[in-house]
Order: sequence, then structure tokens, then C-alpha cells
Amino acid sequence: MRLKIRHLLLVLAATVTAGAIAKLSDKPHESQPGSAASALSAPVARTAADVLAAQAPFASVVAEAGAEGTLARIFAEIEANRLDNALHLTEALLRQYPNYRLANLIKGDLLLAKTKPIQTFGALGQAPADKVADLRAEALVRLKAYREKPSTEFVPRYLLQMQPEQHHAIVVDTQRSRLYLYENDRSQDGRPRLVADYYVTHGKLGADKFVEGDKKTPIGVYHVTANLPRQKLADLYGSGAFPLNYPNEWDKRQGRGGSGIWLHGTPSDTFARPPRASDGCVVLTNQDLNLVAPNLQVGLTPVIISPTIEWLSVDDWARERKEIKTAIERWRADWESRDTGRYLSHYSKRFKAGNQDFDVFAAQKKQVNASKEWITLKIDNLSVFRNPGKDEVAVVTFEQDYRSNNLDNRMKKRQYWQREDGQWKIIYEGSA
Repeated sequence: MRLKIRHLLLVLAATVTAGAIAKLSDKPHESQPGSAASALSAPVARTAADVLAAQAPFASVVAEAGAEGTLARIFAEIEANRLDNALHLTEALLRQYPNYRLANLIKGDLLLAKTKPIQTFGALGQAPADKVADLRAEALVRLKAYREKPSTEFVPRYLLQMQPEQHHAIVVDTQRSRLYLYENDRSQDGRPRLVADYYVTHGKLGADKFVEGDKKTPIGVYHVTANLPRQKLADLYGSGAFPLNYPNEWDKRQGRGGSGIWLHGTPSDTFARPPRASDGCVVLTNQDLNLVAPNLQVGLTPVIISPTIEWLSVDDWARERKEIKTAIERWRADWESRDTGRYLSHYSKRFKAGNQDFDVFAAQKKQVNASKEWITLKIDNLSVFRNPGKDEVAVVTFEQDYRSNNLDNRMKKRQYWQREDGQWKIIYEGSA
């Protein structure tokens, strides 16, 4: 009987615990330096023995390891056939999080196994199959993420440059149902440093949102636009919400629509939702949102959502950052030179901003520059984020200080650069 429940719960943990299941690689896959195909899986895999050895006694395990750490130890105890220990851990977890449905389901199976053989995960009370499938999916992604922490030798490709005032950035991996919080480590020349990672829920029908109501989460580079406290929200949104600027200018150019994409919490009667359960928002548990929220800066914090994270070595990350920053500096210098031809060479022929296409924009710049005797252009607070996907697009934001013999102007500008024939070109620009 004990072996049967052990087998049933190990089926749930397939691919995420060691021993009777497939063991994942301990090292990231190799990639060609600077290659666009360097989508690395850079985990630090941990076996059940590692988990057991690293954990504290039952009394403090929830506080020290959190819900995911405790869940990992529960499965490690099951694998070791110590079902009483697994039950004690599950009860400790439920004392802290009474509405944690996955833990309640595991407890029910562990108790039922003491009286009779059970044939399926979630056997207690004939749990609905769809609900059990949701909980199984949650357990899988939580445990896989717990075992596969990103290596400090790799960083997300998207975080090329954070401006000094951007203290943190968020990267969401929808396939892994994971949110990664990175710090702008200015002691390391702005290199992103992983602070923490959290389980999240995303769209019921996956990612790559296109139209209103498609129940998908968008893919792209976004920014937090507001901080909505619990008191102004329906209970569905939990302890707070942070709207994002979807659709952004790139989304609009691609014909993408919809609105109301937020980071938010869970209802008061729910600890966590299944991996795919929102109408497009990114949802954290209330406990996790409360930890993330102090790091979110309205108008500043980037939130990059990707179907899967592309990882770069620090050297490749530095090389990509240098390449695009060099292109930006050449654009700045060529504008300042008043050589309109060189300046316009930085713009794609497919450039479009508002009602201006490239030809209209070029004609206007030639007319304006003809009246200039001198131009100085200064760029401050530059940020550069790669857009996820195959299009090779970068979102560039900065404060522009423009001065000439007949105009002084300071503005916050946002550009979208796209690689064309190996060269970075501006395909959109406007105020940010």
C-alpha cells in the first residue's frame, strides 16, 4: 500500500524528482557565442537527496524554504518511502497556507493510503479530473523550477541595459510559469543579478496575445504603468495589481489588440491558481506579490514576457550590449553632425511613427536641418531591452537633450530598433 501511494505521487512528479524518473541535465547546453540560437537551458539540477540534505527540521521548514521548498521536500520524503514524514510536512505547509489546494490534495491521498490502496492521484472524495489535472500541472512546474535554478554564469538576453534609476527588472517565462526578478547591479556595470523567482499563472490559452478576449498573455517588452491597491480592486485581483502598457507601439504595428494586462494577486480564498488560468494577466500568489511589489517602480520597471527565456553567457551579453549601444551612439553623432544623409541611414525604409512613413519623415528632417547652424545632442538614462522572438527588435528608451541655434528641447524618447541585413535600424520613434 505504501509503495502504491509512493508510485502514484512519483508519477505526479515525473521529470522533476530523481531516482525512478528521468534525470535532467546538470549543465546548460552549449551555444555558439553571439548566436541568435543561444536559447540556453541553464539549470542547477537538484536530486531528492540534495533537497533532503539541504532542508531544516519540520518545525521551520515552511518559513525557511517557502511553499515550493516544502513541496519539494514532501516529494523527496515520498520517494524515500517516508510517508509519515511527508504527511507531517504537508500538515505544516497547510498550517501556514490553509487554502493551498495542492497540499490539501496530497494530504488526502497520504491519509487515504493508510486505510486502503488507491489507484489515482487525488483519490480522496473522487476529486474532479480537471481539478486534479490542474493541481498536477502546478506541482510539475513548481518542482521543476525549484530544481532548475538559473546559473549565475548566464543572464537573460533581453536585459541589455537598465538605466540607473531602474532598480529591478522582471522577466516572465510562460512555458515554465515562472517570474524572475533581477536587480540592476551597478557595481557590475549594470549586469542583471537574479534576486528571486516565483511561480505564476498566465493565459488559459497560452501566450502570444493578438486580439481582445483570446485568453492569451502577450509576448514583449512592457513597463509598469500604475500601482492599484487592494482597496480599489475586486477580490479576484488579490492583494494588488500593476497594469502594463499592452499594447505597446510594436504590438500596434503588428496589429495586436486588447487591453487590461496586469500583474496581480489571487482571490482571498485561493492560495495559487493553475499554471494556465488567467484571461491573459500574469498572476502571482498574494504572498509572492507582496514580496515583488516593493521592487516595482511605476513608469520605470520593465516587464519582459517570453514563451521561453534565452540565456547568454556574460561575455555574449556584453558583446550584444556593446553592439547596439555603438549603433545608438553613431545615430546620435550623425544627427549632431547635421549630415542628414548619414543621420537618415540609421532609419529603416519601413520606418513609421504616427502618420509619418520614412519618406515623409526624411523630407521633414532635411527641411529642419537646413535651418541649423549647429546641433548638440545629449542622451541620458539609456535603457535597452531585447524583444523576445525571432524579429530581433530592441526597445530603446532615453532622455534626449537637444539644443541648436534656434531650438532647445528636452524629452523622454522611445525607439524600436530592428536588425536588417546585419545592421540595427530604427523602425519607430516617439515620446515615451
